Amino acid sequence: MNGTEVKEKIKSAGFFCWQVASEWGITDGNFSRKLRKPFTDEEVSKLNDILAKLKKEREEQAV
Repeated sequence: MNGTEVKEKIKSAGFFCWQVASEWGITDGNFSRKLRKPFTDEEVSKLNDILAKLKKEREEQAV
């Protein structure tokens, strides 16, 4: 998955790259640099886990 696809996935989930970067444990600047290279399968899996966590947190706050 390339950087553009990653950004679209984050955007379509309703989040910002800085939110994912924070959960990833890196700065948004470092995450931006990470987007320059294709994500490995492990990184895509981690991204999916982070998005699932953020969605769950958002749902819990809405209750």
